[in-house]
Amino acid sequence: MSDDDAEPDVNISGGSAGGGVEATFDPATAGTRAEAVVDRLGELYWQKAYGGRDGFECLVRTILSQNTSDVASQPAHDALVERFGPVEELAANLVDAPRDELAETISSAGLYNQKAESIQRAAEWVLDAFGSTTDFDAFVRDGDPGEVRETLLELKGVGPKTADCVLLFAGGQGGVFPVDTHVHRIYRRMGIAPPDADHEAVRAVLEREVPAEKCGFGHTATIQFGREYCTARKPACLDDPDACPLADACDQVGVYPVTGEVEDPSEAAD
Repeated sequence: MSDDDAEPDVNISGGSAGGGVEATFDPATAGTRAEAVVDRLGELYWQKAYGGRDGFECLVRTILSQNTSDVASQPAHDALVERFGPVEELAANLVDAPRDELAETISSAGLYNQKAESIQRAAEWVLDAFGSTTDFDAFVRDGDPGEVRETLLELKGVGPKTADCVLLFAGGQGGVFPVDTHVHRIYRRMGIAPPDADHEAVRAVLEREVPAEKCGFGHTATIQFGREYCTARKPACLDDPDACPLADACDQVGVYPVTGEVEDPSEAAD
C-alpha cells in the first residue's frame, strides 16, 4: 500500500480525539460472520474512536468526500475552512460566498461545482431550519437517530451514506454502519449480504449483525481493506488466495480465480 492510499492520521472520524469509545476485537468470540470480519479488520488496522466532530463541519466534510478519497477531500476541507472559517462562522460565510470562489477552493475534491452547490444549500438549510450550527450540532448529537437520519435525507445532495457519516462522526451514534461503494461490494462478495442487496439492504444486515460499538470502525476499516486488498476489478485473491488476509472468510461471490474474471455479485447470482 502506498503512502497516498494510507488513512490520514486525522480525518473525518476525528482521529484519536474523536470522543467516542474504542471497541475491542476478538474474532474467537464473535457472534456472527459479519462481526468476525470486523474483528479481523481490528487486528489489521488502526483503532479509532468516533464522535465529537462539529455537526455542520462534518456534513460539509462528508459532502466533499463523496465519490473521492480522504487523500483528495481532506485538502479541500482544509482550504475551505481556511478561506471561509472559522468553524463557528462557516455556515454564514458559505451562504454569502460567491459560488465560483467556493468551487475553486474545493476543486481538489472533484465534482467541485456540484459539491459547491450542495454545500451552500446545506449551509442555508442549517441556518434556516435550526437557527445556528450550534443547535444543529445538538440535534445531531442528542436527537433520535432515526429522526436525525430522515431529516438529513430530506436535504438534496445528502444520501444515506452522508447522513450515516454525520450520525457516526458528529453524533457519535452507535450502531451506524455507513455503506459506501467498498462496503457494498465487499460484504456481498464475501457472502455476508445477499448478492443483489442494494446499499440500504447491506446496511440493514451489518447494523443487525455487528455490535453497535464496532460499526464505526467496521465502516472505515472496510474502506481501507477495499483499497488495499479487495478492490473492485482486481482483488488480491484473484492471483493468490494467500495474499488476502480474509480469504478464509470470503465466499468470493463474483470472483473467479481460475479464469481471472471479476463481476458484480448481483450478476454472479443470475
